[in-house]
Amino acid sequence: MEKIHSFHIPVMGIGFTIDTPLKVAQFGMDSVVSLVDDILIEKLRKMYSEKFEKPYNEITDKIDDFRAKRITSYLNLINEVVHEKFESLKNVTTEKSDELLAYINMLPNASSLKTDFKNLTERGFDASEIKKWASKNLKMGNIDVNIMTKVDKDNYIKDEKLPVQYNDAHAALRGFAKSVLNSSVVLSAGMNPRLYAYMAEFDDFYPDENGVFKKKIILKVSDYRSALIQGKFLAKKGLWVSEYRIESGLNCGGHAFATDGYLLGPVLAEFKEKREELRSSIESMIYQELENQGRVVPDKALTLKISAQGGVGTQEEHDFLMQEYHLDSIGWGSPFLLVPEATTVDDLTLSKLAKATEKDLYLSDISPLGVPFNNLRDNTKDLEKEALINKGRPGSSCPKRFIALNKEFKEQGLCTASREYQYLKIKELDTQELDLPEYQVKFNKITEKSCACVGLGTSALLAYGLETKKEGPGVSVCPGPNLAYFSKVMSLKNMTDHIYGRDNVIARTDRPNLFVKELSIYIDFLKKKFEETSAVMSKKEEKYFITFVANMKEGVAYYRDMFSNVKGAFNEMKETVLKELEAGEHVLDQMSLDIKCLLEQRERVVL
Repeated sequence: MEKIHSFHIPVMGIGFTIDTPLKVAQFGMDSVVSLVDDILIEKLRKMYSEKFEKPYNEITDKIDDFRAKRITSYLNLINEVVHEKFESLKNVTTEKSDELLAYINMLPNASSLKTDFKNLTERGFDASEIKKWASKNLKMGNIDVNIMTKVDKDNYIKDEKLPVQYNDAHAALRGFAKSVLNSSVVLSAGMNPRLYAYMAEFDDFYPDENGVFKKKIILKVSDYRSALIQGKFLAKKGLWVSEYRIESGLNCGGHAFATDGYLLGPVLAEFKEKREELRSSIESMIYQELENQGRVVPDKALTLKISAQGGVGTQEEHDFLMQEYHLDSIGWGSPFLLVPEATTVDDLTLSKLAKATEKDLYLSDISPLGVPFNNLRDNTKDLEKEALINKGRPGSSCPKRFIALNKEFKEQGLCTASREYQYLKIKELDTQELDLPEYQVKFNKITEKSCACVGLGTSALLAYGLETKKEGPGVSVCPGPNLAYFSKVMSLKNMTDHIYGRDNVIARTDRPNLFVKELSIYIDFLKKKFEETSAVMSKKEEKYFITFVANMKEGVAYYRDMFSNVKGAFNEMKETVLKELEAGEHVLDQMSLDIKCLLEQRERVVL
């Protein structure tokens, strides 16, 4: 059956979408759960077991393979409750029809289901007939999961290192693979060959004779080359990528994996052009591997979906992306943080997000992963971090250790946001006898890291009034820059009506087009990188900047041509957009000159 909705709700942080399927899946909406924090997952499993009167036996950290078992049990619970909600929705009576009507009313205007329902009910409300129709036609949303492939910490019992399958991402994958879910795992944050090889051990990831998978693989990527490399790598293991989820490198929430200047529009255009080539070339590889392994080789072509996310904010942008690039779905992330019926955000953070403007949303260096991170200024976790610095005790106590990946001082790894790591790093800094300004710069670089693996999950605990003794009250939150234009708490219907053009929840009239916004963020990113470059540019830096600027210029040229020729979309803003593209091109021309000057300066130094 085809998708009910043309949007999905991506993973947000660790806790913000941890239970989103329980809120939206019965309405046919797909969403993604983070599998980073099994401690949070176990707390929520206990809470929901009590709420829905399900049996609960605690899975303590003394039990073998507790992380995977916690994840399996939680996903099974969510699946059971969502199915019960969905069956209840379909089991309509004259008195009990609100949920079904909500399902129908939130569908896209052009939905055939909506038309069928209207035709069915025009001659009166026959509960028995509607129940039969609903049972046959309605579809539940997917309960998908997300694994950050690089967050794959080694684990130990005392000083004994456990086998690799007990690593964090491996255990999370096993937890999903052993669950009853019939859904997808979204792999993000780049390639992890060991993890990909481990996936091949689970039969649910292989197709049946009809090309149907019990569990599918979705790859989150930011360019075509990455998709091709990872898709082929997995195919050599007999694993098929059912969907490539293209995310804007910078115009997104959470961690920002900047490309070498490749902008979203040209990237989507390349996927559109090479979609069938991508599908068929990898399909031939996987068929050969399935045959080599003695597995079932499907007698039908395997399906491949392409979706996109990052910065989409209006129906016009949504529809344009779907139609222009032949996409299967659009991810709407950050705006859903203002929808309590869909995401889980504590009241204080919700209020801060609703009031946030452009200056409050910025690309930071606070992530212990060393990747740029979209941040909300003055979030309570950062305020907590600053208070510790002012007390002369910088760093977190690191109660969960999910990002304890740095082995600079300890084989078992430390998180760069932890008190232990920062103490050792500052001690090392003190021996360098630097002057005060240089010392302060390096000190700030050490202490700016924030305890994200705790902070990104605490909001859910606060929202449900659960105990936070281990975590503390500080909340980190990672909205994309697009949130600045959404400034009120919304219902689920408000949000779906906005996506499908039945309402407009953006009061401001100055929101830039998503492509222009991404361009401006990339230019700011490039400027910052350039400012950090030493007066004498290295060969590596030279190649990076020249490639980056060239790709950006190609992107601007693509957008100029696209906006000049597109019909039926962006008519009201074309003139403004073309002027902004011209201004962006001038900035890039100036940067080309600046790079040339630095290269000439290097040549003079060499001579």
